[in-house]
Amino acid sequence: MVDYHGRFVWYELMTTDVAAAKTFYTKVLGWGAQDASMPNMAYIFFTVGNAFASGLMGLPEEAKKTGTTPRWIGYVAVNDVDATVDRIRRLGGAVHVPPTDLLNISRFSIVADPQSASLAVIKWLKPRRQQLGDLEEPGRVGWHELLAADCGAAFDFYRQLFDWKKADADTAPSGNYHLFSVKGQTIGGMYTKPPLVPVPLWLYYFNVRDINAAAERVKAGGGQVLEGPVEVPGGDWIARCADPQGAMFALEGKRARGVGYFAPGASRALTWKPG
Repeated sequence: MVDYHGRFVWYELMTTDVAAAKTFYTKVLGWGAQDASMPNMAYIFFTVGNAFASGLMGLPEEAKKTGTTPRWIGYVAVNDVDATVDRIRRLGGAVHVPPTDLLNISRFSIVADPQSASLAVIKWLKPRRQQLGDLEEPGRVGWHELLAADCGAAFDFYRQLFDWKKADADTAPSGNYHLFSVKGQTIGGMYTKPPLVPVPLWLYYFNVRDINAAAERVKAGGGQVLEGPVEVPGGDWIARCADPQGAMFALEGKRARGVGYFAPGASRALTWKPG
């Protein structure tokens, strides 16, 4: 039996305009969309082929009242949601949505780390629903990045919470970039955010076949390309973006047609400028 504890297994966009977001992301990422709305809540499944890739829902009114803005939320699988939430509190984090059962699908909680970066923890109630896509498949999230107020303290929190391990450290002029792994697989990185990034956040990188074409689709759809496309070590190209409602996300592709730049000694820890 696969141990999913500590792995990102789901992604969800909470936004102020569900219809506009559906149009934007299906065009930018080539996703399909399936309506799974309930009488009291609009909900869309984004799909890659016949598989679910992520979800889309309206930003709850309670969240709007507290100043929450449109954002992507990553869900990390845990063996026990309630015990994990208790541990988050003990480690100095916050709980925005307490442990809750969603029909017969899952038990989840939306939380924040001690530096206020939000994410969710989840346990599927039906193990067969707990499926991971290929991290390199177009349309999937291939990289998870934390822009922290204090990278060292943030890593210690997640190490204790999910048993993540340091995979490597990319030391470049722009600062330290710490890779992290789960069950021996490197899935993301963390670094101390530049001052121009107002708050700590998790950023999710969606795989695309052609980074330049995808960046152009972002702009054509009313979004913003905040940085890039930029080549990073390993030959990948990345672009950090915001959708028309302001939710931040990123793109990663394997090729670019001579557009962008690569600075010797550069790392993923670039000095990007949210709009």
